[in-house]
This record gives sequence, structure tokens and C-alpha cells, in this order.
Amino acid sequence: MIRKCLFVSLAAMRLLCAQSTLPTEWIDKDTGHRIIRLSRDDGTQSLYFHQNAYTADGKKLIVTTAGGGVATINLATREVKPLVPGPVSVLVAGRKTGDVYYTRRGEGEPGGGSGGRGSAAATVYATNVDTGATREVVKLQPGRNVASLNADETLLLGSYIDGPPRQATGGNRQPGAAARFGQPNYQAVGPDGKPMTFADAKDLGLHNSLMAARSGPPRVLFTVNTRTGEIKEVFRDHEWLNHLQFSPTDPTLIMFCHEGTWHEVDRIWNIHTDGTGLKKIHTRTMNMEIAGHEFFSADGSMIWYDLQTPRGQDFWLAGYRIATGKRTWYHLQQNEWSVHYNVSADGTLFAGDGGDSEMVARAPDGKWIYLFRPERVPDVAGIKAPNSDELIDTGFFKAERLVNMSKHDYRLEPNVTFSPDMKWVVFRSNMLGPVHVFAVEIAKADQRR
Repeated sequence: MIRKCLFVSLAAMRLLCAQSTLPTEWIDKDTGHRIIRLSRDDGTQSLYFHQNAYTADGKKLIVTTAGGGVATINLATREVKPLVPGPVSVLVAGRKTGDVYYTRRGEGEPGGGSGGRGSAAATVYATNVDTGATREVVKLQPGRNVASLNADETLLLGSYIDGPPRQATGGNRQPGAAARFGQPNYQAVGPDGKPMTFADAKDLGLHNSLMAARSGPPRVLFTVNTRTGEIKEVFRDHEWLNHLQFSPTDPTLIMFCHEGTWHEVDRIWNIHTDGTGLKKIHTRTMNMEIAGHEFFSADGSMIWYDLQTPRGQDFWLAGYRIATGKRTWYHLQQNEWSVHYNVSADGTLFAGDGGDSEMVARAPDGKWIYLFRPERVPDVAGIKAPNSDELIDTGFFKAERLVNMSKHDYRLEPNVTFSPDMKWVVFRSNMLGPVHVFAVEIAKADQRR
């Protein structure tokens, strides 16, 4: 027993020493911005870029732990507090209550673990971040999964395959570096017999999954009432339905995508919870034009998305105003293209998480966390085209580099978000080796002083 306790103590000391060697705060010598490591335990990750990860009072950040559990980080004190043991799949922090919603499957059942999509039935729970009190929200039928929660926390949004799914081939997901980061590691061999890059293998995998979806049973979009458990079918299609999002302000407005390789799908769609108002948000005008990684503005008035005209050549962050259909496009340079973008709460600032040279932009120097300040292209001499209100309003981003990500492996997507006070950009990274959650201060260190 003494030897066992000694062994455990030594192991704990080694872990503590290993963690203590990682810096907790520093000034990026290339950008002049202060970076803080918010997490303490290796393997801690922030949520996907469009998942609301902040409590309703703006004080706490929701993160996942190495074991697939949930923790909170107090943004003012940096206190890290375990909240839910894993494995679970986090959905969102409720915008009304601030409770964390997540799904859990029984241990040892198929589909168990974070993000599992097996046949086992899942249960949705909500846990209060202050008291830890947990309530069961609803039990889902086997094979059904939910991915979003509406603004007033009355409906969950999910999808399922109405029949036995067809299996995709090629572009296989294999164990590897990306798998260690909690994401699939795509691998495939090209026509020349040589291994494809991670990005190309991912495209092949997406294409094959899309073909399997189109030739298989229909996919169904559905809602679940959080009070009664009532399930309502919203929409069905022989497309791969994905990227499900509720508007942050309109409890009845849904955004979803036709998933797959972006240049062969009409990706971005809106629909209401009663099944009315199906609308395609972007229509392609040229071959190889792509649009995707769509997200709502904080006030729910805009949809923003990555637009390339054509793919890998000309880069925009495109906006669509839901009330009027008015479009605004901001231009970016090749090195400024980012895997994901986000917008501040007041809509005045944007952020991007960059990308490596193998990704769609093939950027030679794109591994940075960026801050973008939008500028509109002005009318010359104040003269407008007669139909200017019907045309796309164009502009460009003035980019500022916040973090040098040269040591980051982009098989882990950083997924930038703005803190509620708009003073920090939060992201996840493996730039120090293990995965951690970081925040970079928007104001430069010398300006702050």
C-alpha cells in the first residue's frame, strides 16, 4: 500500500512539474499582444466556433476536459472549476439561464463518449454553472442526436437518418495526430498512389459521405420541446444535413447546411421551426465558388460565412442581413484566410484563426490569429449607382496579427471567439505541445499600459 501511494504521489508530482513548465502568460514578440493560458490541465479545449460558450452573465467560459467532461473558467479570476464528469457531448450554454446543456450516453454503450453518434439512446441534461445542480431535460430515441438550443431554451434541434445509412468509402478517418486532438484524422491515397494531404483527404472523405447520403435514406431535421419532450419534424431531404444552429435571438429561426465538399453543394439554408420559410442564403455564380462555415451575428440580424470566388483564389467574409436580404462582402488577402471567423458582440470587430499551407487558401504565411477591422469601399464623389441598394455592399478588412501560430498543428482548429466584454479573443491551441485554451488581449500590451 505504501509503495502504491508513493507511486501515485510521484506520478502526480511529475504531472504538476510538467504543467508548471508551460507558461501561463507572455507577450507575443511578433505581435506585441498579451496571451494568457486560461486552462490548467492538458487536453482542455474551447467549444466549436458557433457554439455559445459563455454564461448568460458573461462571467464564465465553458470548456471541455481531456476526459470528455465539462469545466468552467472564470474570466476575471481565471479559476478553473470542474462541472460535469465525462464523457459527454456539450451542446451550448443556454442564453437565458446560462445552464450548460449536454448529452450523455450510458457507459459501455455504442456511441458513448464525447461526440458519439452510435445507436445507443442519449439523454440531454442541463447543469447550473454556479450550483452544479443537474436536471434531466429529455431522453432521445436511439439514433437521434441534437446539436443546438434555441434562444429561449424551449426547443432543441437535431437530425437523424430515417433508415439504415449507406457507408461511405475512401478518405477514411484514421488514428493519428488529429485524433489525439479530439478530431478525425483523414487519410487517403491519390490516383498517383501517393498519400494525399490531410486537407485533400478530408475533401475526398466529405465527397464520399455526401454521395452516401444522397443515395441513402432521407435525413430528417427535427425539434424537441424541452418541457414536454414533444418531437416535431421540420424538414427532410436526401442531403447530408449538418451544422445545425438556432438564431441567438429568434427562437423560431433555424440555420442548417447541406454538408459535403463545398463546391458541389448549395450549403447555407434557413427554415422556421414550423417548417415554413425554407430559403437558400447563397447562390453560386461561378464554377468552384464555395461558401460555408456559416454563423449568426450576436444580435441575430446577420448571417456571416466564408466565401471564395473561386475556391482558393479570392477570399471574402460575406454577410447576409436576414430582415432585408442585403449583402455585405469584406475582402481578405490570401494569408488572412481563416478556417473559422467570428464577430464581436457589437458587430464592429471580426477575428480569424488563420490556416496552414495545406489548407484551401494554400497560404504561405497564414498561421496567425487575426483581428479584422472592417472598412467599406466608399462611393466615388458620393455618387451611387441607381440600383445600389440592390447590389452587394463591398469592403475590406484591415488585418492585425494577434498571435503567432507557427508552432500550431492546424489539424486542431483554433475556433476563435470574442469574450463578452470584447477585450479578448479566445482560442484553443497545441502550440505549446498539449492542447490548452488561451486568450489574447485585443489591446497591445504597450497601449494597455
